[in-house]
Amino acid sequence: PGPAPQGSSTRRRSTSTHFSDVRLTVRDTVAEADKVGAYVVVEGDQGGDYYGIPPRGAHVRFSMFNLFTFKERKIIEKRAHYNLADIMDQLTADSAA
Repeated sequence: PGPAPQGSSTRRRSTSTHFSDVRLTVRDTVAEADKVGAYVVVEGDQGGDYYGIPPRGAHVRFSMFNLFTFKERKIIEKRAHYNLADIMDQLTADSAA
């Protein structure tokens, strides 16, 4: 991923293109020195092509961990860690149709 803000804003637009009604719930945060971590639960309905999977309206729910690095009160780096295989499984499950 590219450094923020370009990398994070591009990804945010990408997520809203692929999923409608996206809801992010912050479950926990930690901070130390110039870093802040956030454990987030993401939910939404597939509304666009996602890694070659055509939209079927499938509902997805997954967790992710974001790690932000700050410098002079600005985010200079954002890393997002999540299980892409879990998302793909939810999108291709027979019950998703």
